[in-house]
Amino acid sequence: MEDRIVKIGIIGCGGIANGKHMPALSRLKDVQMVAFCDIIEERAQKAAKEYGVEGAKVYTDYKELLKDPEIEVVHVLTPNREHSFITVDALDAGKHVMCEKPMAINTEEAQKMIDAAKRSGKKLTIGYQNRYRPDSWYLKRACDNGDLGEIYYAKAHAIRRRAVPTWGVFLNEYEQGGGPLIDIGTHALDLTLWTMNNYEPKMVVGSVYKKLGNQTETGNAWGDWDPEKFTVEDSAFGYIVMKNGATVMLEASWALNSLDVDEAKTSLCGTKAGADMKGGLRINRVQYGKQCVEIPDLSAGGVAFYDGDDVKEQDVEARMWIDAIKNDTDVVVKPEQAIVVTKILEAIYKSAKEGKPVMFD
Repeated sequence: MEDRIVKIGIIGCGGIANGKHMPALSRLKDVQMVAFCDIIEERAQKAAKEYGVEGAKVYTDYKELLKDPEIEVVHVLTPNREHSFITVDALDAGKHVMCEKPMAINTEEAQKMIDAAKRSGKKLTIGYQNRYRPDSWYLKRACDNGDLGEIYYAKAHAIRRRAVPTWGVFLNEYEQGGGPLIDIGTHALDLTLWTMNNYEPKMVVGSVYKKLGNQTETGNAWGDWDPEKFTVEDSAFGYIVMKNGATVMLEASWALNSLDVDEAKTSLCGTKAGADMKGGLRINRVQYGKQCVEIPDLSAGGVAFYDGDDVKEQDVEARMWIDAIKNDTDVVVKPEQAIVVTKILEAIYKSAKEGKPVMFD
């Protein structure tokens, strides 16, 4: 089993493929990227040259890639709108699927993905790589061990001051389904629900703003955006009440006039202790009648088989994903968890549009 080579097809050879997935997969000795697909053929050719095995195939139609019987795993790395139908087709073609976040643009599409996974018997996971950071791993273990007690209040942080992504289709509402809420807010919410181990929302109230999208001379980290192409929100906020009474506050913005900037982080408050990721993981509690703060040393890494300061979370994600396939074990990010994130994000947008709370069954 250890010697078996897992052959992978890449669908979508843009920014997230080049920045995360293909470099991480290339560092695994038991993986080969044998096929690459992109609607822009030159991108697929470039990816095949840089990351593919000798003779790697190039496609512009993902359905042709799925016909290849030697491909065992597919990574779906396309704009959000395409996640669902490509994933469903890949699962139905007998491939295991890693789909980039968010799972889908809405709950209905996400459910189709889960149904296809069950129907095919193949594995499906979503690319929430922030779960694999040492601080996230440590906090998850502390929560699972009951160190924080009952977690009844949390904040999911995804705030940038002026860092609007101006490339690709990030500003295109049709292709992406939304802006910072669905782009970076999804990471923070996933991290929060996962550490809390709470996936039962009762009610959501949302506020969505497009206040800065028409500005010029923006001071943006990646250069000024085009106001005419900025069709998504620049900020969104959610008030989420869970069925057990716990409250989660979600804040997401690409551009907010604030110095309180945090991204892909969570703050948790429990009956025994609290935790946040401000400048590193901190756990606060009262001990022997005194307030104290624990700051764990995470420099040696947070996962048993990956030690060292230079380990990237995408490397751990890739290793654990491939191991789940080779050993037929559970994936870390279960689609049944990811769909709850999508459900809540969709409810925030709906609540903001309709001006009233969204209730769940």
